[in-house]
Amino acid sequence: MQITFLGTSSGVPTRSRNVSSVALRLPQRAELWLFDCGEGTQHQLLRSELKSSQLSRIFITHLHGDHIFGLMGLLASCGLAGNVQRIDIYGPSGLNDYLQAASRYSHTHFSYPIKVHVVRPGVIYENDEFTVTCGLLHHRITAFGYRVTEKDRQGRFDIEKAKALQIPSGPIYGQLKRGETVTLEDGRVIDGRELCGPTEIGRKIAYCTDTIYCDGAVQLAEDADVLIHEATFAHQDAEMAFQRLHSTTTMAAQTAYAAGVRRLIMTHFSPRYAPGNAIELKDLLREARAIFPKTDMAHDFMVYDVPRRRAVELNKLGVS
Repeated sequence: MQITFLGTSSGVPTRSRNVSSVALRLPQRAELWLFDCGEGTQHQLLRSELKSSQLSRIFITHLHGDHIFGLMGLLASCGLAGNVQRIDIYGPSGLNDYLQAASRYSHTHFSYPIKVHVVRPGVIYENDEFTVTCGLLHHRITAFGYRVTEKDRQGRFDIEKAKALQIPSGPIYGQLKRGETVTLEDGRVIDGRELCGPTEIGRKIAYCTDTIYCDGAVQLAEDADVLIHEATFAHQDAEMAFQRLHSTTTMAAQTAYAAGVRRLIMTHFSPRYAPGNAIELKDLLREARAIFPKTDMAHDFMVYDVPRRRAVELNKLGVS
């Protein structure tokens, strides 16, 4: 699982930062998922190492322009390129109306199927490897945060150990790889878990923007390997954050701390903190790290590989 930040500014783009969009690459499935699609996202994709032909799902948090103005252009370009099979889009009520109107008035017709899913809190998508859930955030309009949970996988099967035990190859190996218990023809009972390495713990990613500090964000981010959270304002501008229902750096850090995440990556920064101003982005990072030290500040085209956790061997034996 690899995260690429395609836009990290709030409200309007700057020379160095485009508006909101984050890509999640799933190399094992040759799929690309997008979270939000601000204006210019397709240009950012072209400038990155990502392949738009792998785009399969887009998750929209809310209907403010800096999160959706790039959606129609991206979908149209994918259709003209002819290299996308299908795209499923998830978002709040009204998203389908927006796309239908844009398509109608621009006379755009897609050459591939597009399905818009109206989301509600809970599970919104699941396959054999991932579960995606969403939850309500607290913003000026209806906004959702998303959580991607990778399912746990059985550890690597030790084929050499199986051969040493003179276990006959064939369908039995498949059962043992799945951690099942098998009785051999000679009466021996083999526990497949003893032939597999440590369980590969599924990774968890939470994406929360736009929102002020709220319980919904904490719940979505609980025990996540990485939390991507907006930090539009410095702590000094907290009053403005409350008025506009956006987060400060300290709110993002408090969310990460309360949720017990392993890494916080802040994004969605106000252009007011440009170099040379009284408060700069480096000050925002310092504020957040004072509360949650494992904090990073995203920039456009930043790539983050989500590390995989492994269960401790002793846990398999019931030892804590």
